Parts: sequence; structure tokens; C-alpha cells
Amino acid sequence: MNTLPSDNKREKAVLVGLCSQPETPRALVEEYLAELAFLADTAGADVIESYIQEKKIRDPAYCIGKGKVDELIPFVKEHEVDLVIFDDDLTPGQARNLERALECKVIDRTGLILQIFAIRAQSAQARMQVELAQLEYMLPRLSGAWTHLSKQKGGIGSKGPGETQIETDRRLVRNRISLLKKKLREVSLQHNTQTRGRQTVPRVALVGYTNAGKSTLMNILCPEAEAFAENRLFATLDTKTRRLELSINKLVLLSDTVGFIRKLPHHLVESFKSTLDEVLQADFLLHVIDISHPGFEDQMQVVRETLKELGVDHENFIEVFNKIDALEDQELLKSIRAKYPDAVFISAARGVNIPVLKEIIGKYVARDYKERKILTHVSNYKLIGYLYENTEVIEKRYLDEDVELTFRVHKNRIKHIDALVGASEPLHYDITDS
Repeated sequence: MNTLPSDNKREKAVLVGLCSQPETPRALVEEYLAELAFLADTAGADVIESYIQEKKIRDPAYCIGKGKVDELIPFVKEHEVDLVIFDDDLTPGQARNLERALECKVIDRTGLILQIFAIRAQSAQARMQVELAQLEYMLPRLSGAWTHLSKQKGGIGSKGPGETQIETDRRLVRNRISLLKKKLREVSLQHNTQTRGRQTVPRVALVGYTNAGKSTLMNILCPEAEAFAENRLFATLDTKTRRLELSINKLVLLSDTVGFIRKLPHHLVESFKSTLDEVLQADFLLHVIDISHPGFEDQMQVVRETLKELGVDHENFIEVFNKIDALEDQELLKSIRAKYPDAVFISAARGVNIPVLKEIIGKYVARDYKERKILTHVSNYKLIGYLYENTEVIEKRYLDEDVELTFRVHKNRIKHIDALVGASEPLHYDITDS
């Protein structure tokens, strides 16, 4: 698979987009290419030119057509271009034809994103997920690697060593894919075992378009998180979970997740599903939005569609518009506030309105708290201690040798309290919703 170098060696790149009026207007393609340039920069390439080809139907051999390729050839040679990046997915045949004609590396958006993920992956789990996605992307593209050994003639003896080598490679890749899937299932099972104790604590996940400021927000809400934050796409791949204290014995587990992007490769969505389990298991989501981006509403739609693909079907969202300090047009800010009256408007980098956000998170969490009353013997230290450590005790009354506690508790802890009450042997006890 073609790869891009890291930042220590920058390559010169040309971007190519396909415009099909009216389905894909030119302005939208220009926006896609601007994002593609940001991706290229993140991967370690400098974009020196962008081309847009207006074409109703893709050319099966070259995607953009032979005429546009002939136009690209002298530019690529004159400027010593290292690679050409297509915004749309290329078939294996199109990629091979373009590389032969342009005499340089040719990749598509999917290949570029996979390379960035490979650069960014830090944990063993993330590296396995990226490798799995790369191999699944590579598998249908293996045929071009051994054409110099293939026999072109038909008839007897036409099954040459080239075809044998291709089949061997495919078998090895499929075996590796099976092994990685097995390892990821084991890691996911181990993760579920390790985090079983978290199930009694409310869980909140940060989601959003890549570079919306999720990690910066994570760091200001949970200073000990030390989440890596950078003004580049996909700065965070590994899910990081930290405690967010809201008030006495009232906390949530806050998780920072990988950012989404337009045309996110399906292989990556599938591979990272175990990492994105935090999103599936969250009680509600903080949808972080970069309000300073001119296409923020399109980005919001991409996030919603990706969440739907992952199987997130609840509506427990808090929309958090970030980077309000970078929005110069105050009238525009007023109109967005009016359009999204339930949203929170913050600047994570400057700490603007963070207390307001924490208060709203607290209100969301409070909706799942129940007020309960329990009567038990004063010697039942295990139950009483648990209530003081894990619930909000509102009132305490002594009745002879018994104690009556009124408390607020999150719905996820009620079963555990019921189990403690059932396991204890006080003189008498009662537990009721108040």
C-alpha cells in the first residue's frame, strides 16, 4: 500500500476533485479539497496545486478522463510532484492506470486517512485497528503488485507464478485479518471486564467532527486527563476516560473519542467499533461543534450520520458550540444562538462558559437520580458507608437503634443498593421511592 512519510520529510502533492453538477456543486468540491489539503498537511505533504474536473460520469479507466490526465502529466513532471491525491475513492485499476500515466504515487482520500491513522496510533489496540483497516483496504488492490510475473496468454500453461504469488499474498492477508479480528475481540472482552465497575457511574462521551476541540475541552473539564490536543486532524485516536466531579458524590465518567470526518472509510468505522463502545454505552453525548468553521452544520450532519452507522439511536445530546472566541461576526453568533436555543456556547481554549457547561451536564445527570429512603440498624456499617460514599445523603434520623437515611442516587446504582440491603441482616429495613 502507498504510504506518506512523516513530518521529517515533506512531499509535494497535487489534489484532484470531481465535480458533478448539480449533485456535487463546485463550491462543495472546493470545500472538500480544502479539507483534503488539511489531511495532506497532517500526513506530511505540502499541497502545491488543486484540480477540479467537471464530469457527469466517472471515467472507468482514469476516473477524471484521459484528457485531464494529459493536462496533469506536464505539471507533475515540471514541479517534481511526489504524489497525486484524489478526493474520491479510486478503483484498483484506476489507481494503477493513473500511476503509470503520471509516473508518481497516486492515492485516494481513504488511503490518506488510513495513513494518518497509522501515524497517530499509539496504543496496541489502535495499531491493530489501523492495521486491520489497512489490510482490508489493501486486499482488493494486491493484483497489481505482481503483474510483472503474470502470463498474459491463455491456454495450456497460462497459470503462471504471478497468479500463484497473488493468491499466496491474498491468503496471507486474509489470515492476518482473521488473527487481528480475533485479537481485537479479546481486547474488547478484556476491556469490558476491566470497566464492569464503571457501569454504576453515569457515562458521558465527547463526539464531534475532527479538530472541533474535543481534547481541549476534555483537558479543561478534567485537568488530569492530559489528552493530546493539536490543531491537526485526528490528533486523538485512543479513547481516554476520566472522572468529572460535579458535586458531592455526584460524578460522571467523561470519555474523549476519535473525531469523525466526511467520507470516513467504512473499514475504519468497522475497525474502530470496539474503541467507540464508549459512545454506545454513554448515557448521553456532548456533541462538540467548531462554530468558527463555515460548514459547521454540514459537519454536524456528518457526525449524526456516523453515529447512526455505529448504532447510536438515542437523542440524549448536548450540543456544545466551541471556539466562539474565533467567530468575529457577533450577529452570526446571535442568529446561531437563536437557531439552537438549547445548545451551550463555549471556548474550551479560553475557558469561556465552562462552569455553565458543567452545570448543564449536572442537570442532565440529575434527571436519572432517584430519591430514596432506607431504614436499617445502626450497626449496618457496610450499607451506611456505601450510601455516604456513593450517594447524596439528604437527611438522617435516628429511631432507637435504627437509622433512617434519605438519599439521592443514580438509577445505575439502585440494583447494587438493593443487593446490599438483601444481603444485610438488620433488625428491619425498608426501601421505597419517595
